Amino acid sequence: MNTKVNFFFENAGQWQEEFEKLRTIALGTELVEDLKWGCPCYTYKGKNIFLIHGFKEYCALLFFKGSLMKDPNHILIQQSKNVQAARQIRFTDAAQINDLEQVLRSYMFEAVEIEESGAKVEMKKTKEFEMAEEFQNKLDQNPTLQEAFKALTPGRQRAYLLHFSSAKQSKTREARIEKCIPQIMNGIGLND
Repeated sequence: MNTKVNFFFENAGQWQEEFEKLRTIALGTELVEDLKWGCPCYTYKGKNIFLIHGFKEYCALLFFKGSLMKDPNHILIQQSKNVQAARQIRFTDAAQINDLEQVLRSYMFEAVEIEESGAKVEMKKTKEFEMAEEFQNKLDQNPTLQEAFKALTPGRQRAYLLHFSSAKQSKTREARIEKCIPQIMNGIGLND
């Protein structure tokens, strides 16, 4: 138990009971408890295995390499189509956690085994992400913008590509692109 994580559990509000139950199960694994991204994170030899987090409609365990897990109980959920590696197990009440306690332990141990094995999630390359036509046109018209975009890290490039292509309407994509051009030109990522 890491005391710097206590504030998360003490101020949990809506999911207090569920978070406490998940913590008890997690601490039974002998993983190291830490605080990352404002959430309790459980690590093995310095590698992130899973974290506990909450949302308006549910709380969850998030396995960082969940896409590599077997999931015989079919309880792992991909948060969105853009999430490549992580998977969640979601809960809306403590009874669900109690019913799944042994299953959760086995998933936690499987996640550690995956980490120990050195297995890596095969991530999509930046060139595999959808390029909004409006952005491609801007790049074609402006070689300086094209160079600035290529100079960004792959993660920053992907964030922009996802941001632009997720807009349903062309005018929204255009507006997003125009707003982001100064950031791209300055080597700044979407969320920097």
